[in-house]
Amino acid sequence: MKKAAKVIGITLPVLVAVTLVSLRVLGFEPIDQRPGLWLSGEPVTEPVTDWSFTADHQEIFVQTRSPYLMPHSVTTYCTVYDGDLYLFSAYYQGGVFPDGRAWNRNVVRDPRVRLKIGDRLFDQTLSHVTDADMRAAVHETAVAKYPQWSSPGLENVHILMVEGLGR
Repeated sequence: MKKAAKVIGITLPVLVAVTLVSLRVLGFEPIDQRPGLWLSGEPVTEPVTDWSFTADHQEIFVQTRSPYLMPHSVTTYCTVYDGDLYLFSAYYQGGVFPDGRAWNRNVVRDPRVRLKIGDRLFDQTLSHVTDADMRAAVHETAVAKYPQWSSPGLENVHILMVEGLGR
């Protein structure tokens, strides 16, 4: 019995470490509504001055920093308004920002994120948009970009602005 416990005590941590290293190297990206961990791709190090290329992307990935030191990544919609990039977090059943979404809580705690757009990675920071006029204008732009999207209404859509390099 002691031998089995010793083998498990050694083997289990090694398996966990190998699994985490493999996931880190290979990535483990989100799929639809299933969250992921690390994002993989080609890092972009220069500042982005024109986000218009995101018009060609229906969904992008966002990797946040969880409080337990593991990344948490999700898919989301994005749109460009007045040259800036905005991300969306829809609360279809209602709820209070940021409580309804783990990635929103992570962003409020640490606004540094990694975006994956196409095959490229962008280290950025996010801020929650609270100005009513700006929220309405950005939401209108998103509704135009995503005519198939059933928005739960502006009161249940939280908008995050991409502000720049974040790491």
